[in-house]
Amino acid sequence: MSDKATLTVGGKSYEFDVVVGTENEKCIDFQELRSTTGYITMDPGFANTGSCYSSITYVDGAKGVLRYRGYPIEEIAEKASFVETAYLILYGELPNAAQLKTFSARLKEHAPLHTNLEHHFSGFPISAPPMAILSAMLNLVSCFHPEVLDVPTTGDEFDRTASLLLSKVRTIAAFAYRMASGKPLNQPNPNLTYCGNFLHMMFSDPYQEYEVSPVIDKALNLFLVLHADHEQNCSTSTVRVVGSSRANLFSSVAAGVCALWGPLHGGANAAVIAMLEDIKKSGRTPQYYIERAKDKDDPFKLMGFGHRVYKNFDPRSIILKKQVHDVLEALHLKDDLLDIALQLEQTTLADDYFISRNLYPNVDFYSGILLRAIGIPLNMYTVMFAIGRMPGWIANWKELHDHKLRISRPRQIYTGATARPFVPIAAR
Repeated sequence: MSDKATLTVGGKSYEFDVVVGTENEKCIDFQELRSTTGYITMDPGFANTGSCYSSITYVDGAKGVLRYRGYPIEEIAEKASFVETAYLILYGELPNAAQLKTFSARLKEHAPLHTNLEHHFSGFPISAPPMAILSAMLNLVSCFHPEVLDVPTTGDEFDRTASLLLSKVRTIAAFAYRMASGKPLNQPNPNLTYCGNFLHMMFSDPYQEYEVSPVIDKALNLFLVLHADHEQNCSTSTVRVVGSSRANLFSSVAAGVCALWGPLHGGANAAVIAMLEDIKKSGRTPQYYIERAKDKDDPFKLMGFGHRVYKNFDPRSIILKKQVHDVLEALHLKDDLLDIALQLEQTTLADDYFISRNLYPNVDFYSGILLRAIGIPLNMYTVMFAIGRMPGWIANWKELHDHKLRISRPRQIYTGATARPFVPIAAR
């Protein structure tokens, strides 16, 4: 018999089931709370509210643990490609050789965009944010593939749709960059890896083919792997909320792109670089900015520190930090921003203010420096995040439909005016 939680309100007691997950996470099942008691819970930001059951990603913020389908992120980052990781997140198991070959072939097949779709890029102003273009074009893709608008979550139709989306998102991203740069579009090259193909579409020129460095290919692959999913964050929750209306997969992930765009979510890595650039230009020491961050009357915020879930080190940050060093060393590069970042990290780790508040470097702190070393322009940072997060969005959309969840419809506590008569304009 399962444990019960007792709620006493208005002199009356009610019992609710306690649910335990496979990692011993506990929750009180309040699905019948309103119908039983007439009350609702108030939880702004949903920090204490479970919206779904999920078998995709496990996060233990207190211990700094992240696992995809049970596999530790440290092992996945070291041993798996992004394509393997995407397959794992989508289907629950690592692919065998035959499955990986088929999946990779689908990604190569679906990389090109319809010719008429390419023309839409020229309709955006050069100054258009790449995230706006990405969201709009993802919706447009579905217009050229109407068969994806009502796709099941199993079988060949889903497999085709998922691989189509995973493949075309990088093509859209690269085309958005090329168009904004005033450069001709580069068609995908099926002979290259997933990451190598993206880099080719981004950086090849008519007079010089971009030579994909194995070091950069590996670094970009790692970046995408580390961003592939992260439980019920803002953008993933958005995909689920939109998908719960039975909106198609493309519309749902387009909404996820819009949610990711915010500086408190996917835009944080660009904000870190902007902060490090400001520190460098100022000529002041990192310590000066640390003291500003500690001053409650100073609006300055130290970007890249702290996390909504992790109350210890973000495991992705540790992996990225090492990769940044490896890339810069392999390419014989030096980045002053990395030096500043290291000083900030070393100082904060010894400062009681940051220790007591669990403000440790998060994934965004080093991801921007890595993208900078790869050669990705600043306005594309959040787009890179979106490419990486696509497997998680698709998997969550699939899981939502497999579980046949109801349409999302949070409640509220109304705090406005009570009933009052309408006043004619002459009497106002």
